[in-house]
Parts: sequence; structure tokens; C-alpha cells
Amino acid sequence: MLNHLKKLLQSATAQAPKPLELEFNTALAALLVEVMRADGKTLASELSKIRNILTSRCQLDAQQAECLLNQAQQHVDHAIDLYAFVKQINRHTSDIERIEIIELLWHVAFADGHLDTHEDHIIRKISGLLYVAHVDFIAAKIAAQEAIQE
Repeated sequence: MLNHLKKLLQSATAQAPKPLELEFNTALAALLVEVMRADGKTLASELSKIRNILTSRCQLDAQQAECLLNQAQQHVDHAIDLYAFVKQINRHTSDIERIEIIELLWHVAFADGHLDTHEDHIIRKISGLLYVAHVDFIAAKIAAQEAIQE
């Protein structure tokens, strides 16, 4: 009986689909979308900011950025947590690059001229998952605020 159960579990494990491996740009776009959706609203100013980030930081043209944004929204719709996105970011970035990503997330949060507590919370959560120190988290927030005021 135990051998049969063991074989059944082994075959189920062997046949289980492997998790989809996201590329870096998709993971970044998904985190940006998570921040945008954190307050329960999808505003044109936030979408525009994400498109701008994708074209400038990921070196995409407008059509590629739009396609990536749509793909990221689908991934976020089906995600149960942030792990797949954060895993890719952590795998492909240095400490300094992760701080820059946190600053980009702040830019999305501030895009509508109002920082919602849910946006602040999700960025704090992502910051922790990216192993960004609190002092760097705050510095990124201040840098984003100052960039908006310029």
C-alpha cells in the first residue's frame, strides 16, 4: 500500500507542470502594475507612467511597451503572490539596481498626484522581498518625490 502511494506521488510530481519562467522585463512590468492596482484604481496617469518607464528603462518602442504592459497585467491577474516577479528581479539585479526599481515603483505611486496607503504598503512589501534596506527605501521615495516637483 505504501509503495503504491509513493509511486503515485512520484508520478504526480514528475508530471506536474513546471512554473512559467518570467523574463526580467515582464517581472518588472508586473511589479509596476501591482503598485498601480494597489489602490483599486487604474488611472490613465499611472498607465502612462508605466509605459514611459518601459520605453525608457527597458528600451522598448511604444508598441512593445504596450504589449509588455498587457502581458504583465495578465500575469498579475493570475498571480497568487509576488514571488515569481520578485524572484526574477532578485536573480538579475544588484543591490543598487533593486533600489532603482523601488524608485520606479514610487514614480508609479505618485503618478496620480496622490499616494494611497495601499500603494505605500505594496511598495514596502516589495522592498522587503527585494532585500532593500529601509534607509534606501526612504531615499528612493524622496528621490521620486523630488523628481515630480522638478
